[in-house]
Parts: sequence; C-alpha cells; structure tokens
Amino acid sequence: MKPPSKSDATFEGILPQSPDNTEMILTVSSFASRIQRALEETLPTVWIQGEISNFTEATSGHWYFNVKDANAQLRCVMFRSRNQRLDWRPRNGLAIELKGPTTFYPPNGSCQIVVETMRQAGLGKLFEAFTRLKEKLAAEGLFDEALKRPLPAHPATIGIITSPAAAALRDVLTTLKRRSPATGVILYPTAVQGDGAASQIARAIETAGARAECDVLILCRGGGSIEDLWAFNEEVVARALADCQIPVISGVGHETDFTIADFVADRRAPTPTAAAELVSPDRQGLLRQLAGLGQRLEATLQRRVEREGMRLDLVLRRLQTTARHTLQRQELKLGGLRQRLIHPGERLRQQAQGLEGLRQRLSRAGKLNLDRQRQTLQRLEAGLTHLNPQAVLSRGFSIVRNQTGTIIRASNEIAAGESLGIAFAQGHALAQVTRTEP
Repeated sequence: MKPPSKSDATFEGILPQSPDNTEMILTVSSFASRIQRALEETLPTVWIQGEISNFTEATSGHWYFNVKDANAQLRCVMFRSRNQRLDWRPRNGLAIELKGPTTFYPPNGSCQIVVETMRQAGLGKLFEAFTRLKEKLAAEGLFDEALKRPLPAHPATIGIITSPAAAALRDVLTTLKRRSPATGVILYPTAVQGDGAASQIARAIETAGARAECDVLILCRGGGSIEDLWAFNEEVVARALADCQIPVISGVGHETDFTIADFVADRRAPTPTAAAELVSPDRQGLLRQLAGLGQRLEATLQRRVEREGMRLDLVLRRLQTTARHTLQRQELKLGGLRQRLIHPGERLRQQAQGLEGLRQRLSRAGKLNLDRQRQTLQRLEAGLTHLNPQAVLSRGFSIVRNQTGTIIRASNEIAAGESLGIAFAQGHALAQVTRTEP
C-alpha cells in the first residue's frame, strides 16, 4: 500500500467518517462549507496570468469577470474597495496578471478568485527595468539632494517641455495666466508617448539648456499607465536632466505616479498644474503683500511727521529759552552800567541811549533768528505734508476699495452691482456700481 499523500492528509479531517464505518450523510450547506474551508486552507495566494472575458460591473461597483487561457477559465470578483485603487479599467480580451485567494461561493456552487490586485500583463518586466535603472542612477549620485538647485522666486520666462496637443499644456498655461500673466512662456514641443519619445524629450531638454532663454523649465505630461509614462523612465531622459543647467520641475502624471525623471529633476510636482503653481508667483498674493506694504509705509510716514513735529517743538522751545537768557544777561549788564554811571547826567543819558540801541539790535537779532527758525520749520512741515497721503485726498482725489478692502485701480477690476467704499479727505462713502467703462 502506498503512503498517504499530502493532499490525502489534508482532506482527511474534512471528509467525515463515522466510527462504525457506516456512511455519514451531509447537507449541501455543510458539504459546501467543507469545500470552502479546504480551498482556503490548502491553496496559496499566487499570481495568475490570463485574458479577461465576460467583464461586468455591478451597480455596487464590484467587478465580475472570468480569466482564461486556451484550456481553462476561472471565475473572478474584485470588490469596489479594491478596484478603486487601479488607475486603469479592465476590458474583455486584455491580458492581465492578478493575485488573490481562491474561495468557494455556496449560493451558485462555484469556485472563484477574490482579486486583491491586478496589473496589465508585462508590467512586471517594466517595473523590474524601472527598479534596475533607479538603483543604477542612485548609485551614481544623480538623485542626491546636494545637486538640487533652488527654483527662482520670480522667473521672467518659463520653459515648458511637452506635447503641443497635451491636456497638461493647457492646464499649465491656464494656471500661469491666472497666477502670473506677465511671465513669458516658451514651449519646447516634443512627443511624450510612443516610440522615440524619450529621445525627443532628451533633445528638447538639451535645446532648452543650450539656448538658456528661460529661468526654469517644466517637464510635464498628464496621467496614464506605466507604458504611457515610460518615456520618462528612459536613461537618456535622466542623463539630459542631470546635464541641464536650468532648474527643472517634473510634473508627470498624477500624484501617485513616479518616474525616473521625478528623482533626477530639481523638484517634483504631483501634477502639471501643481508644477505651474510651484514656479509662478501668486499675483493676488503679491497684491495683498503690496497693499500691506502700502499700509506700513503710510503708518511709517505718519510716525515720521509726528516725530519731526515734536523735534521742531523742542527746537522752538530751546530758541525761546536762549533768547530769554540772552536778554536777561544784557539787562544785568545794563544794570551794572547804570550803577557805575550815576554822574554826570549827560553821560548817563548817552549810555542809556546806547543801551537802548543795543537792546533794539538784540531784539531785532532775536526776532530775525526766530523768523529763520520759523521758516525752516515751515519748510520741513511743507515737505512732510507733501509726503502725507492725506494731502492727496485734500486736493480732490479719493481712494476706492472693494468689499475685501482691496484698492481698485482699473474699471475691469469691478463689476456692475458691486458695492464699493470711497475714502475722501474728510469722511467715507458707500457706492454701488451701475456700469463700467474701459
């Protein structure tokens, strides 16, 4: 007698036997449960390759399909919580590789695979190639953070490397126009998918670097499968990025997509739109910053006017004190002369006349000095008044702000029906726009 096999031993505890060797009768549900337990305990979770057929998506979002080859087929189900993680959609006739446990579904008496993950056939080889190149370039230091260059804060010209027909180009241009309309844009057209795309991308990068007409470059493409993005995983593109003297932002695919270009570029953006936002200054933010600086300047000028006024008051008080002390000293001197010149009377009269003349000269000198100081004070006061923004309003001008407090400088910044605030030299007013004219 041959020894029992592993499979025999496995099913020994599943197929029941009565102690007296009589047949044991099972219900259908009981037997189905034993089959289900046997499958789950004995069959490992492995990768299976085949072709999709009879694909159906239920209203619940679950996917039901068969995977087959020339000689067999298996039922499969991929629940919504799992299939939502895929960035591609299965279709009949597509070659795939799937992974999941095998189970028995009692209601219809069939075995099926509960798919945990699946990929299009051939992606395993592409991923291996991706991993090998990534390890090679990392060992050479192409990914080192020390090589990453900072992005310019206010670039005058931005270069875009992508296909002219790509949706990513429209997204980038729309974002740049909204955030920084004055920034120049240069397109370096290239294919971003298919045979020869990697070489074209590398040549576009080299051309942009040789021309040196941009402050920063955006390398972008929309999302897709690993095959669609493969041009950005080629070594020729990685070498061109490493040799480029202009800072480069990689905005390839979606947030979950990673390419070799992402690791070599100076900065990775999760999407093309995010790449445009990284490299362009926010116009609205700059306007808010400018408004804040204007308010700070106005406050600074006001404080300066107040300080200069205090300084002029101090100078005037000092001049008055000096003049008073000088007059007191002259009066004391005059008193001494009077005591010395009691006789004769004529000489006393002459000295009194001379003293009176001296007093008049001193008074005129003090007045002249005060006039000069007053004129200096008036000039300083006029200069400070000229710097005061309130003086502009006093000449008939006004300041118009929208509901958020932003200063309005052109009619295209407001719309009919919008409420505005108007500041005059004295007081404020609220107004509503009835129409605008360019």
